[in-house]
Amino acid sequence: QVQLVESGGGLVQAGGSLRLSCAASGRTFTSYAMGWFRQVPGKEREFVATVNWSGGTTYYADSVKGRFTISRDNAKNTVYLQMNSLKPTDTAVYYCAASGGGIIALHPRSYSYWGQGTQVTVSS
Repeated sequence: QVQLVESGGGLVQAGGSLRLSCAASGRTFTSYAMGWFRQVPGKEREFVATVNWSGGTTYYADSVKGRFTISRDNAKNTVYLQMNSLKPTDTAVYYCAASGGGIIALHPRSYSYWGQGTQVTVSS
C-alpha cells in the first residue's frame, strides 16, 4: 500500500503560480512512477504530467507544456508540480498518483494509488 497526500492548492489569479506537493508513505517510493492528473465536474480525469522513478524522465500534456514542471525528491518521498502562468482553464481538482514499475505512464488505469485531491482555482 502507498498513501498519498496532496497539498498546496488554493485560489490564484490568472498569470500566477502555485506549487503542489504530494507526500508518499508506505512502500518504497522509488518503485513507482508518479503522475499528476486533474478533474473538473462532469469531465473525465485528465493527465497532466508524469515522472519516472529516478526523476530523469518526464512527460507533459500539451495543455501544460512549458508552464508546469513535475519533479520528485526521493529522499523526501515527495513529488511536486510547479505551475506557472496559470489560466482559468487550469481550474480543477488535482490528484497525484503512483504507478508501479517506475516508468512514466499517461493513462489513469496505469496508476494503482491515488491521493484525495487538492483544489486549484484560477480567477480571471
